[in-house]
Amino acid sequence: MLYSEKVMDHFANPRNVGEIPDANAIGEVGNLKCGDIMKIYMKIEDDVIKDVKFQTFGCGAAVATSSMATEMVKGKSVKDAMKLTNAAVMEALDGLPPVKVHCSVLAEEAIKSALANYYKNQGIDPTPIIGCTGECEHCHGEHDHTTDKE
Repeated sequence: MLYSEKVMDHFANPRNVGEIPDANAIGEVGNLKCGDIMKIYMKIEDDVIKDVKFQTFGCGAAVATSSMATEMVKGKSVKDAMKLTNAAVMEALDGLPPVKVHCSVLAEEAIKSALANYYKNQGIDPTPIIGCTGECEHCHGEHDHTTDKE
């Protein structure tokens, strides 16, 4: 399996690792099948992501996509951060092997989960703004995000 130089760099020297003690947005996602778990912490002020850190338990691609995703949203407005896609993360890393694409999806989901948490903390329902993060009551009855089962 060949990784781009950017993937190797973000794996060997990940940016924004750690946690933010006074974070006002925290998102955590995981995929039980592959064992990757990502936790994203954000400090948002005036709707701008002033700081963002992550803790990832997983493979090198999971660490690299977490690192790149945090770099891509740091300093951005919440609105701009919501537009982050796994495709953009993969493109910024000069691609991922097909079996590792799910890592970029997890990175996107972790960012959106943190943003959903930010809205919830303000008493705002995030679903109309962000869409399904797999955490709502409706989803728990409809489908299980940890497997491919509907």
